[in-house]
Amino acid sequence: MKKIKILLSVIFAFVLLQNCAPDDEGSFGAVKTPTNLQIEAIVAPDQSGLVTVRPTANDATSFQVIFTQQSTPVLVLPGEEATFRFTRAGQFTAQIVVLAFGTGGASTSGVVEVELDVKVTIDPVVLQQLAGDGSKRWVWDQTVAGHFGVGDVNTDFPGFFSATPNALNPCLYDDVLEFSFDANQNLTYKIETQGETFMNWTEVTKFFPDAPVQQFVDECRNIDGFIRTETVFSIITDEATSDRSLIIDNSVLSYDAGITEFKILELTENKLSVRGVQNVRSEFGGGQLAWYFTFVPEGGGSTEPPASNFDTLIWADEFDVDGGVNPSNWSFDLGDGCPQNCGWGNNEQQTYTDRPENIVVENGMLKITAIRENLDGKQFTSARIKTKDKVEFMYGRVEMRAKLPSGGGTWPAFWMLGADIDTNPWPGAGEIDIMEHVGNQQNTIFSTLHFPGNSGGNGVSNSTIVPGVSDSFHIYEVEWTPNEIKFFVDDVNYHTFPNNLTVPFNKDFFMLLNVAMGGNFGGAIDGAFTQSTYEIDYIRVFQ
Repeated sequence: MKKIKILLSVIFAFVLLQNCAPDDEGSFGAVKTPTNLQIEAIVAPDQSGLVTVRPTANDATSFQVIFTQQSTPVLVLPGEEATFRFTRAGQFTAQIVVLAFGTGGASTSGVVEVELDVKVTIDPVVLQQLAGDGSKRWVWDQTVAGHFGVGDVNTDFPGFFSATPNALNPCLYDDVLEFSFDANQNLTYKIETQGETFMNWTEVTKFFPDAPVQQFVDECRNIDGFIRTETVFSIITDEATSDRSLIIDNSVLSYDAGITEFKILELTENKLSVRGVQNVRSEFGGGQLAWYFTFVPEGGGSTEPPASNFDTLIWADEFDVDGGVNPSNWSFDLGDGCPQNCGWGNNEQQTYTDRPENIVVENGMLKITAIRENLDGKQFTSARIKTKDKVEFMYGRVEMRAKLPSGGGTWPAFWMLGADIDTNPWPGAGEIDIMEHVGNQQNTIFSTLHFPGNSGGNGVSNSTIVPGVSDSFHIYEVEWTPNEIKFFVDDVNYHTFPNNLTVPFNKDFFMLLNVAMGGNFGGAIDGAFTQSTYEIDYIRVFQ
């Protein structure tokens, strides 16, 4: 039986919490201190390190359970319990602190000591990927864009900052991370900092309380005496979600943002990508940030497998049945986007319809025609269709054979949006513009990617000159892999974007076709314009 020892003490305090104020009379109300604090600590018998704590106390309104000095306190209400998994292998004593809060700011504290015997087990395939045949050393994948980034904790990519190759302080890049194990699966983590650690600016005063800090300016500091440069690690799999977490005990994963638990985004023999959540200290504004790190084995760079040849046709619309578009493939966007998104977010001048005057399939072609005419308060009509909820996919080669409309102000496009657009609003969902053309720059073809930090006019874009795009058919295509997104016209590559897990281009997308008029990109509309047609021979998707 595991030994459990409980030590109790009573503390009276008036606590003025941030953003809380006394009532109009300046009183916090009656002081009622919790009494008879009891702490039941249950250690799972399977050596998993799982501990459940059930606190009770008279007159308690809530409890905080602090499992380790590094862990975030767990708030529980009377009758609830808190659980925590200790990932340190071996036999040791853990002290768990419980605070019982009453009214008027009074509290009672207690400490329960539990003796643990923890055996850490990891899937052998996962362990081999991380630690090789017994030991494996990792370094930053510094030559690849997005190897380091930070973003909103409620999104899944670094919308605030994503590092370009070799962009950060050299004291970060000389770190080496080593994961090891022995025959008894004792797991060891070691970091070689070469004397200095690159630190988030909010963490500096934790170790150096008198050090002045400059807002948003990270620093290199020697903190080897404050952290464990050789410690233990574990990988825990969430049974409900299958998410895997890499946990290191009282150390850093090179960059110090006060994080010791990381969600594994990708783990192969040649790549380790993780996401960790920082709890920003209250004196620096509080809140949370999500950090993204990518490492590769020491001595090698990114060694992802080569892209597929994309020789399997998985979907196509050949537009060979006259009439309306196939409803199994396409639905319509109608109107001018109002009231939520007037002008479709770009100050466009048309209203979209599903009339055959604006969109029809005939003679083996899909035809989208923009027309100068008054309808629904607009001077132009056109059409826009999408495969949302009908045809959605991740990765592959997408190609369209088309002849483009002409005339100043015309803006035809073939593009894709992230399928999670309803819950992850633009630009969070991501946008891949395979082909855009504007009549005011005749024969210039654009391809662009939009995502947080690179939206609107700041999209990552390139262009090429293709003579006769409104006189003859050309093939516009994209090849999309986990490693890169490449754009082509007539099989000539003119734009390559380095894809990775820090940008929102690794999930299902759907396709759109439209002709807009005017707007931020389309520009001034020629006064002599009457109508022009976008003709699409086919769209095909290969994987």
